[in-house]
Amino acid sequence: MYLNKVLLYGNLTRDPEVRALPSGQQVATFGLATNRTFKNKEGAQQEQTEFHNIVSFGRTAEVMGQYLKKGRPVYVEGRIQTRSWDKDGQKQYRTEIVVDSFQFGPQAGGEGKGGYNAPARASDTERPQESPDQGADIQYPDEEINPEDIPF
Repeated sequence: MYLNKVLLYGNLTRDPEVRALPSGQQVATFGLATNRTFKNKEGAQQEQTEFHNIVSFGRTAEVMGQYLKKGRPVYVEGRIQTRSWDKDGQKQYRTEIVVDSFQFGPQAGGEGKGGYNAPARASDTERPQESPDQGADIQYPDEEINPEDIPF
């Protein structure tokens, strides 16, 4: 068995560009920067940045184009794909990460929480709080949320 799986967590280098294929399917493309920190032979701290070309299709592309912006962190799971084409007699190549799934990272200026806050469950409301101010900053929606209404 062979495996082609990529896991990346980084920041967008540009806003996603959303286009439609001739079939009508949506395609989003953007850049993602990841970095690593290591010590060189002399023991000095070094940082290396890698830039990745990301592409997503369908509903995933629509959601990414709507909610992701340059500089925002995102976690991407996908696969590596290399395309080739001829341009002026020269063979051109582009290696991309094709998105299977993704998760939003924390927003700038936020409390480090990205994603969706679930409504309170009945068991949560029946439990007594340990202190009166604990959980005071959490605000749950008043109406029930249907999981099919969530865009991702």
